[in-house]
Amino acid sequence: LHLSAVKLAELHSDLKIQEKDELSWKKLKAEGLDEDGEKEAKLRRNLNVIMTKYGMNGKKDSQLVDTNYIKDSTESDTLDDPRLEKLWSKAKTSGKFSDEELDKLWREFKHHKEKIHEYNILLETVSRTEDIHKNVINPSEENLVKEEILHNKHRELKDKLRSINQGFERLRKVSHQGYDTTSEFEEPRVIDLWDMAKSANFTEKELESFREELKHFEAKIEKHHHYQKQLEISHQKLKHVEATGDKDHLNRNKEKYAMLEEKTKELGYKVKKHLQDLSSRISQGLQHNEL
Repeated sequence: LHLSAVKLAELHSDLKIQEKDELSWKKLKAEGLDEDGEKEAKLRRNLNVIMTKYGMNGKKDSQLVDTNYIKDSTESDTLDDPRLEKLWSKAKTSGKFSDEELDKLWREFKHHKEKIHEYNILLETVSRTEDIHKNVINPSEENLVKEEILHNKHRELKDKLRSINQGFERLRKVSHQGYDTTSEFEEPRVIDLWDMAKSANFTEKELESFREELKHFEAKIEKHHHYQKQLEISHQKLKHVEATGDKDHLNRNKEKYAMLEEKTKELGYKVKKHLQDLSSRISQGLQHNEL
């Protein structure tokens, strides 16, 4: 796959979550709690996203950028959207951003690209389900269940589209005006969660509690960033030492690399699991708004 050390650690974290979710689903299925197949369909979508993200779907140039880490050379990646490319070009030449801020902004752009890709995967899934549903001649109780599944998927599409529109408006504003020094959050995923939370059916007390949890979540992400960067540096050092042939030095570097790799995997899993939990809570709040 020609993945970097950081990408491999991220793939491990994604697959670990997928494995845990599939084991939970098998238990539900054995208890007869996924008769409509909705949870199984979601698992398949998640696996499709993982395979696409890491270039395992058999298509060239289909990898999504890692949203937790930015390489030194950002120009090797494309945004695949003329509007995003135009905004990024303006931001780069505006002189309003330091190198560190440009890295942060690039991470936001790539995160936005990934959201669009996940939306398109879900849209394709919904379209296929609708085509199958339209070809059913005799209505039945099973078809009523499928209609409810479609309704839930359309609601998920609506939530994702709302997030994409909010995200684009933020990118447009930041690209033209620069970063707001009074902004509460910096991490793209946390900003998304906070924007969505403010639209959900939370009381002021619940929203304040959620804000505090997001601060802890952002600190966890920053710690993950730190270990990712250290892992990448360790990987480069390891390749250099391998070329020198110094066995003692090589063994020491291998030990350090293995420690950093394990810590990065562990933190990556915790970050993504926490993200799932936070997203689920917001989704429930948004659904309650529609009732």
